[in-house]
Amino acid sequence: MPLPFLTADRSAGTASTSPLPYDDRDRWRRPYRPGPWRVGGAALALLMASFVLFGTVLIALTGSPDSAVVVLAVALAVIAAALRMLRMGVWVSARGLRQVGFLLTRTVPWQRVAVVRTAQQPVRWLGWPRTVQGQALRLVRTDRAPADTPPLLTTHGLDFLGRPAAFDRAADTVEAWAAEYGRG
Repeated sequence: MPLPFLTADRSAGTASTSPLPYDDRDRWRRPYRPGPWRVGGAALALLMASFVLFGTVLIALTGSPDSAVVVLAVALAVIAAALRMLRMGVWVSARGLRQVGFLLTRTVPWQRVAVVRTAQQPVRWLGWPRTVQGQALRLVRTDRAPADTPPLLTTHGLDFLGRPAAFDRAADTVEAWAAEYGRG
């Protein structure tokens, strides 16, 4: 019984005609990896949720079921917040550019994107009100003033703090998507 999918000598005609997952331009994808601050914060939140879930079991076994349901709801809220924190960031596809925040997601079709560029400016440090000098990836839209849009990525955000090379790669990738699919 021949197994053509395991051999290296198969003909080109037997290769799959479907695109590879990373070739599908219509899927939303994040053009960079989540940073260590984001992953570490989510891991701590999930660790805390595991303790709360353990407390839920103890309360359910010894206390009232109503209290266990309340503590279970708190644990599920912490888990949902950790997963949402991991989902945050800039996502691109052939349809547009999507900025996923903790509570709000903004999607801008490529037809409304005038230019995406990197600029030196004061940026918020880890999302806190304190600002430091850094770089930001700015989105200039055709239907809004440039000052009305927050930066897409910054060098001092949760994904790129202490990783300037990763910021440069991510900014170049998003700029390339904008150049390919944008207004030109």
